[in-house]
Amino acid sequence: MNPGNKGWLKDYLEFRKDLLKDISFNLKSSHPEHSLYRIIQPTGLMYGQSVGHIDHPAADTWDEKDKMKILLAESLISSSLLFHNKPINTPEELSDVFLKVLENISRFYNNVFPELATPTKTLFGRKRSPLELAERILDKRIDLTADYKENFWVYFFHNSLLFLDIFIFGQWIHTNADRIVADFFRYEREELRFSMVKVIAATAHSDNILDYEERKLFQYFLQSTDLPSDKKKEALNIFENGVALEEINIPTDNSWILRKFLLEIAILTTWADRRVEQAEQDFLKDFCKVLNFNEEDLENSLLAIEGFVLEHWQQLEYLQDRQDYQRVSEHFIERISRVAERNRGRLLKGIKDSEELVNLMRKARSGQLTPEENEVVRQHLIAVLKTIPTFVIISLPQKFLTLPILMQIIPRSLFAELDESR
Repeated sequence: MNPGNKGWLKDYLEFRKDLLKDISFNLKSSHPEHSLYRIIQPTGLMYGQSVGHIDHPAADTWDEKDKMKILLAESLISSSLLFHNKPINTPEELSDVFLKVLENISRFYNNVFPELATPTKTLFGRKRSPLELAERILDKRIDLTADYKENFWVYFFHNSLLFLDIFIFGQWIHTNADRIVADFFRYEREELRFSMVKVIAATAHSDNILDYEERKLFQYFLQSTDLPSDKKKEALNIFENGVALEEINIPTDNSWILRKFLLEIAILTTWADRRVEQAEQDFLKDFCKVLNFNEEDLENSLLAIEGFVLEHWQQLEYLQDRQDYQRVSEHFIERISRVAERNRGRLLKGIKDSEELVNLMRKARSGQLTPEENEVVRQHLIAVLKTIPTFVIISLPQKFLTLPILMQIIPRSLFAELDESR
């Protein structure tokens, strides 16, 4: 399968049908938006990246746009499955849902993204299937994204708008696609993009200094928004002069995942000049209040972003700096250690529930484990951490969490309690 060839979507759906079936059956949490975040955030798509793992044997041979295309297709399909209210009990029912999803993707982009409009018939009058239409439209959508190799920030500011596609699509699938509805969603698309402009501008001004990096990257973002000329002029004025948080259009009934996205856009904007000043930290706390989030929500987003960056450090070459890596890893370990301490009872139970883990941890204290035993302990401890509610939503950086780092994270008092339970 090659995402650059005709027929790629059909091949990919066939390859991934078991995974997509699992989404429809097993991945729904107490709130579908939490499940969607859990699926999308580790891929990097929320941040305009395509560094996340794609489960396909040929994925390493695909270029960045091919990977982005696959991630967008899978995210749109996952969104539909997660918000599908009726149970899916048979392969036939799942096929019907897939067909409906593909039809919705075509209608959505044809109505809300006029620049991507694709005729339902070929030049020779043959009617295109929903699969053909969806593939053609997704090809066009990804052609509009940036292609700047090895620059995290250009990708972030230029391609993070793909997340808004997924968010608006999640609302679209519950409506009737008439002209009034289409006009509303086109308006919402423009307003949400302008809200992102305001979030980035407000964040850039939070330390009272507009850095060269922030100015340059704002230009990249503005190029990608496709705003009308009058809105672009207004956006430039906002960026030069700043904007109060109260002026950012964030209705109180907005979804959790949209508010989460705007918060994480703000967090990453503070990273653009590689320094996060106290004024910027205070700004993020104030922004959380506007978003109706608390400080724990901010901590969780910082954990999610730091974990993502650490997991994909080798691929995010523009971020590579020894001092930066050290600082990010220290902050991440401190944050996850606090979460572990607050959930020490849950961790102790999770460890005790595995006799193999208890025995190996005791052996580690009195002797040396083999490499195979080290890996068994590492996988067990990651599984135990995943029982903490925070990490049901936030993905843990598997490669970064080596056994020595995990031993730093697990509260030391747990080891004494394990000895006492002998």
